[in-house]
Amino acid sequence: MITTKQRAYLKSLAMTMDPIYQIGKSMLTPEITEGISEALEARELIKINVLKSCTLDLHELADTLADRTHSDVVQVIGRKIVLYRESKDKKRIILPEGKKH
Repeated sequence: MITTKQRAYLKSLAMTMDPIYQIGKSMLTPEITEGISEALEARELIKINVLKSCTLDLHELADTLADRTHSDVVQVIGRKIVLYRESKDKKRIILPEGKKH
C-alpha cells in the first residue's frame, strides 16, 4: 500500500507519461491483464487509456486491474488509469518515505 505522499510523487511522474495500453470494448481479457502485469514489471508506473467503447465504471475497472496485477491505483483521471507496482528485479522508482495512511 502506498502512502499519500508517495501517491502524490507518482502522480507527478505520471503527468508526463503517455498511455501504453488501451482498454476498449473487449474489456479486461486475460491477455490484456497479463500484458499490463508485464509492463508494470518492466516500468513500475504505467498509464492506461480507457476508450469510450469500454462500458465499465473506471474506478471499478482500476480496482479490478490493481487486484489482478497486484498493483496500486495511483489515480483515475478522465479516461486514464495510472497503476504502480514495484519491480521485483528492476527497481527504478525510489519512493519518498512517508507515514502509512
